[in-house]
Amino acid sequence: MEIIEVRTTRRIELVDITDRIQQVVTKSKLKQGICFVFVPHTTAGITINENADPSVKRDITSTLNRLIPEGIGYTHSEGNADSHIKSSILGNSLNIFVETGKLCLGTWQGIFFAESDGPRKRQAWVKVLEG
Repeated sequence: MEIIEVRTTRRIELVDITDRIQQVVTKSKLKQGICFVFVPHTTAGITINENADPSVKRDITSTLNRLIPEGIGYTHSEGNADSHIKSSILGNSLNIFVETGKLCLGTWQGIFFAESDGPRKRQAWVKVLEG
């Protein structure tokens, strides 16, 4: 297992970690199998979406903030209940096929670490298995 360190700079943001995950796959010399990515945090998640147009990231984060606003009377005492809800909706893991040593992603797809309670120093755990 490899650990990718992710430093976020805003309370909610999407950080493209596609290249860093591909580096783990390349380093492993895996030609065919599966890449597992897990985010071990309760207020951050992981998602696959378009990485060609930066406005997509802005649209996703602004919509999440509009749908699940901060501080509207949640009962969670730490004040970050919206962050827990956002990460639950996005999820904390991905499985990506690997073929010929490359992540199998669509033409416009990228892998994004989804921060919901930053800025923070975070991790994504990556494991590749032959198959």
